[in-house]
Amino acid sequence: MALSATDVAHLALVDTTRAARVLSEVRSARLAGQRAPVAPRPVIEQSWERMFRHGVDPEHDRRSGLLSPEELQRRRETSRLRHVLPVLREGLLATADVARHIMVVADEEGRVLWREGSAPVLRRADDLGFEPGADWREDVVGTNGIGTPAVVRRPVQVFAAEHFVRSQATWTCAGAPITDPRDGRLLGVVDVSGPLETMHPATLSWVDSVAKLAEARLREMHTRTLERLRAVAAPVLARVGGRALVVDRDGWTAAVTGMPYTRRIALPASPAVGRTWLPALGPCSVEPLAGGWLVRPADEPAPDGAARIVLDLRQPRRWSLEVSGGAGPWSRELSPRHAELLYLLAVHRAGRGAAGLAEDLFGDPARTVTVRAEMSRIRRYLGGLLEHRPYRFRDDAEVAVLLPDDPRDLLPHSTAPAVAGRRAAVRAP
Repeated sequence: MALSATDVAHLALVDTTRAARVLSEVRSARLAGQRAPVAPRPVIEQSWERMFRHGVDPEHDRRSGLLSPEELQRRRETSRLRHVLPVLREGLLATADVARHIMVVADEEGRVLWREGSAPVLRRADDLGFEPGADWREDVVGTNGIGTPAVVRRPVQVFAAEHFVRSQATWTCAGAPITDPRDGRLLGVVDVSGPLETMHPATLSWVDSVAKLAEARLREMHTRTLERLRAVAAPVLARVGGRALVVDRDGWTAAVTGMPYTRRIALPASPAVGRTWLPALGPCSVEPLAGGWLVRPADEPAPDGAARIVLDLRQPRRWSLEVSGGAGPWSRELSPRHAELLYLLAVHRAGRGAAGLAEDLFGDPARTVTVRAEMSRIRRYLGGLLEHRPYRFRDDAEVAVLLPDDPRDLLPHSTAPAVAGRRAAVRAP
């Protein structure tokens, strides 16, 4: 009796070996350009078609290099997925050893950031290159439970020879995308993988449910962020008067005065401080606040007063940036990398290009991609207070750096050559 794709899925519940054999025959027939005994599931067939177009080799692994330990750690520290790891662990790892599966969390580029679960399965995953820092994009390693959900933006289960590359055909994987509720942007994919015998059709719904719980947690975090920004906005709006609104860095409104409430406004990727044009409001003045922006239609005067920027590096691991200007003062705690970069820009007031900063940070002027990515993140909250080409603080901004009493405590985490040199040279006042 002929089988359908649905029949194969049901067969896998009672006879994993036979189901895997059928899917192997399907894969072999398609690769040979022959009629398959069973039509692949549409999501798998469409993925295979993409693999043919991308020229992925179905018989041999193609592995790109692993991320360096430093880059892997940087991505972990900056990914919003780090905030929902407890949700993912609680939902997916409780039965990991018994069920013989592992949980894998990858970023939006398909790079594996975290991997936990059954120790024997983790060792088997190592043989596939399924390890932290690995690249599991679909167009690199073929149809799989990380790369394919990232492409189709919905949960996907990949069983046995539904994997395009032969070496993965002894695995079953179920992955679901996690998106940022603020803007719908893909943050990454959470995947549960294991040997063929761990296959169960309910796994996909299970993984998808946990991914949705993670997205709910991110929505809660965003709500709390807007509430904090609302507290900052209240005295600012009371002081400036007129028509104005305060929005977060993604344009979500925290508070408004003198004008109709708008849930969200479209902001450019790096809003410029001062006069600008916004689609929903037309000409506006924009000033940075802690965690957001003060926006006023152009018929309102822009706040007066030059900005003063204070970089406080006195307390280890408590580095901060304080900004005061026409919109009032605000502050922000800094990550280790941002503290390094802002310190270097404070030292080089004339400016520093991407290659120069790469040389300062890594001793390698070629590592400009990382520098530009981090400077883009800094500009999201400093806006027009930072210029580029070269990167520098705005000329009319007053910049002060508060250093620790002992020069050896200057950014003690930093291995950047320029910072280490400063530690040796600088003297406390």
